[in-house]
Amino acid sequence: MLSQEELALLEAIRTTGSLSRAAAALGKAPSTISHAARQLETRYDALLFDRRRYRLQLTPAGQLLATEAQRLMADMTRLNTRVKQVANGWEDRLTIVTDELLEMATLLPVIADFDKLEAGVGLRFTHEVLGGTWEALREGRADLVVGATNEPPAIPGLRWFELGQMAWTFAVSPRHPLAKAPEPLSRDSIRAHRAIVVADTSRGASARSYGIQGGQAQLAVPGMAAKARAQADGLGVGWLPRHRVSGLIERGELVEKRTVDPREPNTLYVAWRGEHEGRALDWWVERLRQPRLAKRLVDGVPIA
Repeated sequence: MLSQEELALLEAIRTTGSLSRAAAALGKAPSTISHAARQLETRYDALLFDRRRYRLQLTPAGQLLATEAQRLMADMTRLNTRVKQVANGWEDRLTIVTDELLEMATLLPVIADFDKLEAGVGLRFTHEVLGGTWEALREGRADLVVGATNEPPAIPGLRWFELGQMAWTFAVSPRHPLAKAPEPLSRDSIRAHRAIVVADTSRGASARSYGIQGGQAQLAVPGMAAKARAQADGLGVGWLPRHRVSGLIERGELVEKRTVDPREPNTLYVAWRGEHEGRALDWWVERLRQPRLAKRLVDGVPIA
């Protein structure tokens, strides 16, 4: 490993092209710089400086040494910072998994507030759907889950609280046959048309869908915004978050329909493992407990 002085020497020679100018830049005598340069070459048993030309240059070996040494020094600096960070109770990284029902845009202001702490904690956000959200926590792929649906499963050390309740509406395109069908819609009338679903990302056998009639054809899409657009385009039917599609309904791009079997609101949860300790996790848990933020997350961003 090169010292900071040796790195400075290599950089000064590279930029000035002269031992004398490098010495002046470093505030040292030219003989001192020349001696240090030869010591480096002796240590590595390699020609590091090309002295054959008017302008002194690093050889390819010297350039490699300078570049890699700079990288290693930067890595060591970052490592020292991370060690101090963890020693002060901050995690090296926090992985947060949100259910696809939540919009990442609603969390951006919270991330900005967290950044103001200058804790150095790396944040990683991913989306899961239905059982995949709880599964990520169970399998250790998440430190914190936000917006998970259904009752919390049996996970060792699980801690959780309710984020809020999400209301649903059954909606179809005004061009869809069900738009003019008499209400409330029966199970059979709904079953006769393709359902648009957001596929469960659970890797296990517990993957499931909601609001689907037995034997009903399905079209699986990657997210709630895509589901809303597919239904507005008349490609199928299904339940949508009421708040997020209110604009589409007001503009007549979707039509609400009453059904024989109304869908109850979903309770959304925030959850984490009790054995996880860290100031970043504590900060996020306390922030997510704030009622105003919880409401904004549950209501979401209206789908355009």
